[in-house]
Amino acid sequence: MIEKLIEPHPVFKGLTVAGTPDIRIVIYKTTPIMSMLRLPTKASKGRANLHQGAVGAGIDLETGITYGGVWRDRVFDVHPDTGASLSGVTIPMWKDVLTIATQLSCAISLQYVGVDVLLDTEDGPLILEANARPGLSIQIANRCGLRPRLRATGKNLR
Repeated sequence: MIEKLIEPHPVFKGLTVAGTPDIRIVIYKTTPIMSMLRLPTKASKGRANLHQGAVGAGIDLETGITYGGVWRDRVFDVHPDTGASLSGVTIPMWKDVLTIATQLSCAISLQYVGVDVLLDTEDGPLILEANARPGLSIQIANRCGLRPRLRATGKNLR
C-alpha cells in the first residue's frame, strides 16, 4: 500500500509543533453547525486528537476565521507549546472545506456526523475520516452549545 505524504498548508506553520493539523466540521442533516481547527501538541505526540492532548480552536462558519480555543477541556486562547494565538487564523479554501465535508455527510447518510478534513499544500482539502460520535469539546472551543446552533439552522432537533 502506498500513501501520499500530507504537507500541511503553510498557514499552520508556527501554530503546531509536530504532526498534521486537521479541521473538524460537525454536520447535522447536511448542514454544517460547528467547526474547529485541531492542532497537535507535544502532549498529543503530534496527533490532532483533543483527548490525547491536542488543542482546538473554534472556527466561524461564515468566515472560516478561528476564535478562542480549548485545551484539556478548558477554555484556552494560545497554543500551549508555541504560544501562538488561537484566534484570527483564516482557514484557506474554507468554502471548499465545508463543501467536501457536507458531500461526505450526504454520501454516508448519517444525520449527525463529525467530518475531519486535512488541508494539503498541493491537493487542498482531503477527507481524513468521519465520526458518528464527534465529541463535545467542540462546544467549548466555539463558546457555544450545539442546541443554539441547531435552533439557528432551523433544523428539527429530532
